[in-house]
Amino acid sequence: MSELILIPGETTLAQLERVWREGLAVRLADSARPGIAASAARIEAAANGDVPVYGVNTGFGKLASIKIASKDTATLQRNLILSHCCGVGEPVELETVRLIMVLKLLSLGRGASGVRPEVIALIEAMLARGVLPVIPSQGSVGASGDLAPLAHMAAAMLGEGRASYDGCEMPAAEALAAAGLRPVVLAAKEGLALINGTQVSTAFALAGLFDAFASARAALVTSSLSTDAIMGSTAPFLDEIHTLRGHRGQIVAARTIRALMEGSEIRESHRIGDSRVQDPYCIRCQPQVTGACIDLLIQVGRTLEIEANAATDNPLVLVGAGRIVSGGNFHAEPVAFAADQIALAIAEIGAISQRRIALMVDPALSHDLPPFLTPDPGLNSGLMIAEVTSAALMSENKHLATPCSTDSTPTSANQEDHVSMAAHGARRLRRMNANLAHILGIEALCASAGVEFRAPLKTSGPLQKVIATLRATIPALDQDRYMAPDLAEAARLIHDGTLVAAVPAGLLAEVTA
Repeated sequence: MSELILIPGETTLAQLERVWREGLAVRLADSARPGIAASAARIEAAANGDVPVYGVNTGFGKLASIKIASKDTATLQRNLILSHCCGVGEPVELETVRLIMVLKLLSLGRGASGVRPEVIALIEAMLARGVLPVIPSQGSVGASGDLAPLAHMAAAMLGEGRASYDGCEMPAAEALAAAGLRPVVLAAKEGLALINGTQVSTAFALAGLFDAFASARAALVTSSLSTDAIMGSTAPFLDEIHTLRGHRGQIVAARTIRALMEGSEIRESHRIGDSRVQDPYCIRCQPQVTGACIDLLIQVGRTLEIEANAATDNPLVLVGAGRIVSGGNFHAEPVAFAADQIALAIAEIGAISQRRIALMVDPALSHDLPPFLTPDPGLNSGLMIAEVTSAALMSENKHLATPCSTDSTPTSANQEDHVSMAAHGARRLRRMNANLAHILGIEALCASAGVEFRAPLKTSGPLQKVIATLRATIPALDQDRYMAPDLAEAARLIHDGTLVAAVPAGLLAEVTA
């Protein structure tokens, strides 16, 4: 298995996306090791001292006033993990579990958490050998960290709970043994360091961001096809218009659409004598809408890159100052805001795509395309209900985009009286991205059919390759047929990047975080 060496505090979004998409193992850079050891030594000294230090020689949360004897340290940490394994719901996808573990490594690797090198080594070994904890997806309110799901991660390290190994789910103790690994016995604060933090919320948000960026790129491709299908004007995409406004995403979106449509015979055929003065907003304002979504995703990416490299447990060991200090870095408010922003971008990319679909199937608006894009309307319904499905998914995403960060509820006997709701705010992004892939897939089906109806005129070279890729697995809809497999395949081509890969890479190079 390939391995990435990551530097805590300097890891990039691109590296994290590789971990998530490619299933890479990860090892912390050697430069992180001295700081890890120094903070562990500070915690060991505190555990053997008489001064109460939260989570080291005291209880937790509302029980922080209870002093714990040093002989009970291991029991305290083990009990903490087991008592917090209260997750429910479907298991987190394994690629995201891997990302959670990598984020936890990066946080511990900042040398402020006080865990021993043995804990770091076990997480690295589990990643390298493919031992991935089974983590229920629900149960976190995004402060005091992602307690319940991270406890399930930590439990597997103790040989408790369940884990996946070699493609099979089994008791965690068996998974560790099969991989030649031993459970860890936790020392002072180590259980708290493992379950405090924003790693689950951040992993959900990063996965949502990576897929949203991929969809934004796909949307520029499908919208370019749609513009040609309805014989839309490319004048609104002139660079001068967008530089006068100045937003980077808008400028990049317009430039990309122009490049994708360059050389289209369809476009050239109606430059003169077209009676239409302006296209509807879903065509004319593509750069303004999709570009704004791209800018928003870039901004979110900066936030999540910072969070991915952050020390977010409590208390933190300030080695240089010689102090162990309680704080609130576990509060996932930045992640909650980021997740809400990603949700808005996903919803808007889908909303304007759906309007383009509606435009293409409507003979009153599609500039002489047949009703519902079927050559024999009446006897055949063509893509009529595919458009309805896109409307249903668009509406669902609008509802799912309602902010989660504005909600809060007191927990833990009012000790944790304001929480972020980042975890489920970020978890919903997977569902929203799946909906968006279907919407864009339906747009690709409609736009490809529309362009084909313009024969013998041809679209641009890049867009011809996109249609050919689509047609390799989804034949043209000459007569009505059972449609669900076509829609599922179109969504797959969007989600796994196959459709975008048909376009020369340089045309979409600027659409990146």
